[in-house]
Amino acid sequence: KECFSKYRKDIFFFFFILVCDPADVISTVEFNQTGEFLATGDKGGRVVIFQREPQGEYNVYSTFQSHEPEFDYLKSLEIEERINKIRWLPLHNPAHFLLATNDKTIKLWKVSERDKRAEGYNLRDEEGRLKDLSTVTTLQVPVLRPMDLLVEASPRRVFANAHAYHINSISVNSDCETYLSADDLRINLWNLNITDRSFNIVDLKPENMEDLSEVITVAEFHPHHCHLLAFSSSTGTTRLCDMRASALCDQHAKLFEEVVDPSHRSFFSEIVSSVSDVKFSHSGRYLLTRDYLTVKVWDLNMENKPVETYQVHDYLRTKLCSLYESDCIFDKFECAWNGTDSVIMTGAYNNYFRMFDRASLRDVTLEASREVCKRRAVLQPRRVCVGKKQKETDVSVDSLDFRKKILHTAWHPKENIIAIAASNNLYIFQDRLTPNGHHNTPEIQSAPPKWQTQPNPPTY
Repeated sequence: KECFSKYRKDIFFFFFILVCDPADVISTVEFNQTGEFLATGDKGGRVVIFQREPQGEYNVYSTFQSHEPEFDYLKSLEIEERINKIRWLPLHNPAHFLLATNDKTIKLWKVSERDKRAEGYNLRDEEGRLKDLSTVTTLQVPVLRPMDLLVEASPRRVFANAHAYHINSISVNSDCETYLSADDLRINLWNLNITDRSFNIVDLKPENMEDLSEVITVAEFHPHHCHLLAFSSSTGTTRLCDMRASALCDQHAKLFEEVVDPSHRSFFSEIVSSVSDVKFSHSGRYLLTRDYLTVKVWDLNMENKPVETYQVHDYLRTKLCSLYESDCIFDKFECAWNGTDSVIMTGAYNNYFRMFDRASLRDVTLEASREVCKRRAVLQPRRVCVGKKQKETDVSVDSLDFRKKILHTAWHPKENIIAIAASNNLYIFQDRLTPNGHHNTPEIQSAPPKWQTQPNPPTY
């Protein structure tokens, strides 16, 4: 018994490593513009692309290693291979292009299909080796032969050495020629065809670092106007910048900030107000921001307060001290719009994710876990209670598992299909079909939609 208790911790730790390799934890999820493809990046630097089949299921299309661990010898700093963000470029030909970034380096990848190969070269044999020219006596026309479909991922460009701090976001411009990359203090503008230089358009670095009061948390281009971009900070503010006004956008055009009542301020006020994600609506009219406890919808024409505020997990206000001690209070949750900008989605703890219907003001809490996500299983709403349980299915706030968290979510741009990343698992849900073959849409039904898993949810 003493021997077992002495080594029990090591045994369980080894078992955990076998079950869940930290390198397999998903760090970003992104649909392409049509929703036919879904890309995920993980902490091991890998990118996995899923393609939607005619039956509606998503299956693995391509897997490749995007980034490798590096070491900055000048700063004696190890650079992780973790994929921080993935952004698809608009589709202009049969090949697909996407940007993937870790803390320091952004790479442009081309993903293409090949189902034919050329045969009958004059100067090379079938294995690609050069022939002896003295043996070449006749000329022949190479022909294309059918072959098994091969999906190739090749790096086209590498954008590096432009950020002194960790890159937290990238965003492709609507002009399809430029994109931005943001770190803690600067935002750079890149041309997709130029890798050796970029233009610094936002610089928050003070002359004396002791005067530093805020850092950039995320930046995003407007979906329609190529001259507009928004970036948020750790102080809870979101700035809208117009690149037509000045080459350096340190002076914002609009500032979106909700003033906190001084009587309600506490030690945690600034921490929980830090904006972790910003998303423009598909229409371009609204701005969605996520902080630790809420998601807010801002009208670009009104700066003084949000037009809508939704509480994600207000029951955690009494547990901020313990969340601070465990560093969970610094978790960065993402948010997403549905295709019609009528429903908002974001993640929470205990593998829960939340949806808010803007029209009916209804909300629903759902769970993404292996225990409930069986083949074509319909998700049942969850409820977290602070006091005594009212229903047997209720979950007490004291029993929440803060190690299980949904930080990364994505919504299909046109249909009611969502992708949820929970640790090393990827869950794909779709609205349940009604008897007449139509989808239940959250924006028109009176009750929360019934979400079900796809028949074979992909998992790592």
